[in-house]
Amino acid sequence: MTVSSANRTALFIDGANLYATAKALGFDIDYKRLLKEFQCQGTLVRAFYYTAVIEDQEFSSIRPLLDWLDYNGFTVVTKPTKEFVDATGNRKVKGNMDIELTVDAMELAAHVDHIVLFSGDGDFRSLVEAVQRRGVHVTVVSTISSQPPMIADELRRQADVFTDLLELQSKLGRDPSQRPVPREANQHTTHHVQRRTSSGGGYAPRETELERAKSR
Repeated sequence: MTVSSANRTALFIDGANLYATAKALGFDIDYKRLLKEFQCQGTLVRAFYYTAVIEDQEFSSIRPLLDWLDYNGFTVVTKPTKEFVDATGNRKVKGNMDIELTVDAMELAAHVDHIVLFSGDGDFRSLVEAVQRRGVHVTVVSTISSQPPMIADELRRQADVFTDLLELQSKLGRDPSQRPVPREANQHTTHHVQRRTSSGGGYAPRETELERAKSR
């Protein structure tokens, strides 16, 4: 995936969706490499990362990742998950960041030429169409290499360009055994969006929390 150096680009990362997609393909995302990849290709205006968090846990495995992203050039947007009991009496956890991502993308559309959306969620089809009407070129990153495919067909059709995450593994992937992340808190300006609190430093979230946070 190549971006013109004249283009102003913004990244919108659906955190739970990207995590699940990479896991289905058998690798982890190296967010440091991801950011560098797009910084080298043109003018990166902003890199957003969205996820819901469980607030009442004594330790949340995703917080170290969010803290690392905050200190290393990403704008992290979160909100607390909501708990409810379904019709069968089972406790469920719900966390949907679609509205937050959509609002931010619409607001930024006038200031960028290219949006890269890391998600396969079909609910974003209307968003993609809306920013395209404003003259923004949209690349969607997900995969059709998993069984079943992680991207909704309607979103893939709407995108100007669809890039399979598997094709980016050599550029964005990280060996799952290499979990630790260097602490670089003093090297970048924090772009924290005040919709959460966090602490710690590190890299990879556990599967269980992200999947629970994404459940609807």
